[in-house]
Amino acid sequence: MALSSVRTMALVGLDGHVIDVEVDISEGLPGYTLLGLPDTALMESRDRVRSALVNSGFTWPNRRVTVSLSPAWLPKKGSNFDLPIAIALLIATGELSQESCREIIFLGELGLDGSLRFVRGVLPTLVSSLKSGFTRAITPMANNREASLVQGMHSVCVSSLVAATHFLKTGELEKWETFEEKDLDQIALTDLEDVVGQKSARFALEISAIGGHHILFLGPPGTGKTMLAERMPTILPPLSHELALEVSAIHSVAGTLHERGAMSSLPPFVAPHHTTTAPAMVGGGVHVIRPGAVSLAHEGILFIDEAPECGKGVLDSLRQPLESGEVTISRSTGTTTYPANFLLILAANPCPCGRFSGRGKSCTCSSVQIRRYLQKLSGPLLDRIDIRTFVEAPTRVDMASLDVGESSERVRGRVISARQLSAERFKGSAWTLNSRIPPRELRKRFAAEKSAMSFLHTELDSERLSARGFHKVLRLGWSVADQKGHAIPTREDIEVALQLREGMDLLL
Repeated sequence: MALSSVRTMALVGLDGHVIDVEVDISEGLPGYTLLGLPDTALMESRDRVRSALVNSGFTWPNRRVTVSLSPAWLPKKGSNFDLPIAIALLIATGELSQESCREIIFLGELGLDGSLRFVRGVLPTLVSSLKSGFTRAITPMANNREASLVQGMHSVCVSSLVAATHFLKTGELEKWETFEEKDLDQIALTDLEDVVGQKSARFALEISAIGGHHILFLGPPGTGKTMLAERMPTILPPLSHELALEVSAIHSVAGTLHERGAMSSLPPFVAPHHTTTAPAMVGGGVHVIRPGAVSLAHEGILFIDEAPECGKGVLDSLRQPLESGEVTISRSTGTTTYPANFLLILAANPCPCGRFSGRGKSCTCSSVQIRRYLQKLSGPLLDRIDIRTFVEAPTRVDMASLDVGESSERVRGRVISARQLSAERFKGSAWTLNSRIPPRELRKRFAAEKSAMSFLHTELDSERLSARGFHKVLRLGWSVADQKGHAIPTREDIEVALQLREGMDLLL
């Protein structure tokens, strides 16, 4: 037959749209026309598909070929349309039957020799395909790990165009090498007991993990700020299956899934350099809108070291994701929304020379220089940081002590127990963490005890707390109460929360 049609998917963010790939071979001068708002990579598919067909033993029709990608209004991007175009051409030339390709999603980039190569975004594409009613898909062998994660989707992984056509004709599956997926949770990771001393900073880190509170570590170089931040994933609870799938989908679109297990339950840890740009932080791109660091850190930790050294506007670009838990990126090619529900950890020196200390050590900076340096962290951003703690240099006694601190496993157990308390308290609500309690609920259902609320109102009246700070301290109070096993935050819990919140006032 001279007319054929197969199905594939186009991703917009993490959402997939069903695309009809139609091929018409008609009489006329030999030519190739591609319709449907293709980008440059897709326009080049003509030469890749032609070489792949010829080198796989098939013939290229010496007639007029028209390929239409519908719906025509949706921009099409990437090389994953190569395989569906090639299959549709084989149907149109009579090599394959239309019936054998019905209700199948085709994905894959073709090499000139007809091999199928790795493509990005297979995991979210198959998830969207399943939601659209498809249960079968043909994908590249290189994507077999993530393709196997989608339960309910029968994914056939093939290594070449020849293998794909052989399966469609006979139903015989290609033999492939099985890979043993690394279980990242079993790999020896860094442990919190590596950190010497720093009892107050370790306590702040634990409270941050319990309630999902953002944190700022301030202290001289070499005091352990980065070590503390890097060990945060080891004290967080493992991701649920649904969250792990969502995190893997984001990394699949970004092409970084190989850097973590295809279905790892370990919360991601993303640490962009302080010279990174705002588009790299929140996401963007010219032709394809890719997720940025805030989305790669979804359901994990975003750590920014040397925070005051970040370029102008980079840190302030985090303000909207911190509030909404997602980031919307608008470009000329369209608008894409990615999830960005992360825990932010900032680390900074206390002054330009870095030697300021509460013990009065040899800092050469004036008070004006210190203030100007810390003002690089804007007030609105700092107001969104729940915990601020000063990290002092370990003392000689700390370094000489043979007693190591608590291990990550022990702290993680307390964090899990505290989160179970909050999950039980918030059963039936749209949130599970203390840091996400809505302000209205804080004033009604989740207020602290009477003396604690009176204390907070006094701080608010004296303008030592903003309205946002009032709510932040109350949320922190619930995390402190959960850590101590209290049913409701006491005044002592609220006072501890206020100390965590205002821990760097001596510098501002």
